[in-house]
Amino acid sequence: MDFDDTPDEAAFRIEARTWLEANAPVKGGPDDWSTGFLERTMDPKEFTRRAKEWQSLLVDEGWAGITWPKAYGGRGGTAIQSTIWGQEVSKFGVSANTFAVGIGMAGPTILRHGTDEQKQRFLQPMLRGDEVWCQLFSEPDAGSDLANIATRAVRDGDEWVVTGQKVWTSGAQDSDWGILLARTDPDVPKHRGITYFLVDMTTPGFDIRPLKQMTGSEHFSEVFIDEVRIPHANVLGEVNGGWACAITTLSNERGLIAGGNKSSDTVALIELARKRGRSQDPVLRQMIVDCWIRQQIQRFHGYRLQTALSKGVPPGPETSVMKLFAAEYLRRLGNASEQLLGPEGTLLDESAPAGTEWQTRFLFAPSIRIAGGSNEVQRNIMAERVLGLPGEPRTDRDVPFRDLGKSAS
Repeated sequence: MDFDDTPDEAAFRIEARTWLEANAPVKGGPDDWSTGFLERTMDPKEFTRRAKEWQSLLVDEGWAGITWPKAYGGRGGTAIQSTIWGQEVSKFGVSANTFAVGIGMAGPTILRHGTDEQKQRFLQPMLRGDEVWCQLFSEPDAGSDLANIATRAVRDGDEWVVTGQKVWTSGAQDSDWGILLARTDPDVPKHRGITYFLVDMTTPGFDIRPLKQMTGSEHFSEVFIDEVRIPHANVLGEVNGGWACAITTLSNERGLIAGGNKSSDTVALIELARKRGRSQDPVLRQMIVDCWIRQQIQRFHGYRLQTALSKGVPPGPETSVMKLFAAEYLRRLGNASEQLLGPEGTLLDESAPAGTEWQTRFLFAPSIRIAGGSNEVQRNIMAERVLGLPGEPRTDRDVPFRDLGKSAS
């Protein structure tokens, strides 16, 4: 594989960098809001305002949705161009996390499985940041085993009535729309009775309760759903065929998580070590080099994925490799930063001399080992779908969802 830019790719990189230099705030400057997603010091509403303003500018200037069709507001570019854009924009003081669920997960799923009407209705407002999306998948008893969801949807004429509970929903309290999995047929095996819905979060019946995290933020929420009515027109894909849509979403989520690890993170840690006179510490040097190597390996995996996408191959089990690398990289990056900061790494308020970005990253990192499918799930996927090893024995493969657990009672 050739990692050098082709002449066309090099020209695109220069064009992107030139535009960013003229329009994006400098990383580390007074207008930098790139860490607003993690930093407790930035007001969430201010972060959302800046993100929407920035996203609107990207759409107007042709830099949003690099691979999305032009008909839906995108640039109509290649997967490699999307990678180049991500590399360049990471060097500036902006963040795209506010719209990650919509643009990075829901959007690609609608593009692949949606009707023309759904694409026309949802994609452009999503890309502009006019409508923020959340993911209503996980439940108290359905996390790693996502197909075990118990949230129920019952058809009532041209609507579906949904009742249940979701948890670990990122940004639910600030979202306009959600992608929701619900069980529509409990009399078939669990993977075959699930339907994928697009739901208006202002619909009566939602009770959103933010969860306080050890970072001090309330990024996740639990969501109680009491007879929420969803139009049948908002079913994505086929009724009872939602698992295929969910796989598309999860594959994109894993790629998104992995793609969020930037070489600039390791570079920033190196700069911090130099400023603190620790750049010659042999233990710290080994930890930082380990992070850098892992990030580079992950970057090469990303190139391989983007090459496949450019040939029309959808994300597959290789995203599990990338997601697993991402989780381990962030854990090691956090450990290295805490080793570097020493006692200061325990401070998570305004008393921290160098701010709280690294401390917050350290505390947030464990969630990445679970988000998008736990590390254990990713290893199973890799074993079965990449290495061709036999799958784990499953006694519930042909058992209707309604009958699961009866043998144990």
